[in-house]
Amino acid sequence: MWLTLCVAAWGSNFVFGKILVDEFSPAVLTSLRLLFIVLFLSIIVLTKQGLHKIALRDMGLIVLLGIVGVFFNQLTFFEGLVTADSTTSALILAMSPIVTGFLAAVFLKESITVRMVLGAVIAITGIYFVVTKGGAAIHFEPGLWWIVATMVTFAILIIITRVLSQRVSPMTTTFYSNLTGLIVSIPVIFIMDDPVSVSSDWQGWSFLIVTAIIVHGLATLLWNQNIRYADASKAGILSNLEPFAAMLMGVILLQKPITIYEITGSLLIVGGVLFATYQRRARRLRRRQ
Repeated sequence: MWLTLCVAAWGSNFVFGKILVDEFSPAVLTSLRLLFIVLFLSIIVLTKQGLHKIALRDMGLIVLLGIVGVFFNQLTFFEGLVTADSTTSALILAMSPIVTGFLAAVFLKESITVRMVLGAVIAITGIYFVVTKGGAAIHFEPGLWWIVATMVTFAILIIITRVLSQRVSPMTTTFYSNLTGLIVSIPVIFIMDDPVSVSSDWQGWSFLIVTAIIVHGLATLLWNQNIRYADASKAGILSNLEPFAAMLMGVILLQKPITIYEITGSLLIVGGVLFATYQRRARRLRRRQ
């Protein structure tokens, strides 16, 4: 139940982001969201647990994680949502496990299987189906290129986090990487945003703070605490429900109807991801046996 609520929160983030980019310019929004995330994490660190010492080699990875996996991931996400559709963005990001698999093959020397390649082809076909509305019109919104960058940076985040998890506690990694992302984001505001804009009413600020804490604070903590009680394959299937959560929240908050192209494309994408990742889990189980 808790894992399902986490996935629902992450899927809803696409719709929340779409609403927030109407109130704040992307770089400002990135910096402010990271600020409130860091403040939230600071409270957790001070009240429940301290931070562990970090070796010099791990500090370099954490800085890289903060710049690429946190800052650029957030910035490209909000830059993309300025023009990109929230549901289409969620469907593109659903391909992250496949991209992670290919990056793991390059940097972690994991093998690329035929199932991974075929799954990638199926998932890309689903994205093409959604973007072109069944092939009727080839029109790739500029914002979707930003979302593709978000997908790649998220995959890099997973790779670096996987390496760090062997030596550094999750809270230490999370806190310092978000702090790094916050520091880097501040000067970028004056480079990327023209003009710089912030919400002029308390509702916009309240929505920003609440979604930052719930989506990137509470949901992440709940996921880390409850993932140990769920089978890995079931948790993986749950994570693929994010696009459907984005569709549902789009209907509720944006009055955006769900099209047959989005339903068909989402089934192809999720099916391709499951097809590509299932064998890798099965092979790990066989190695343990």
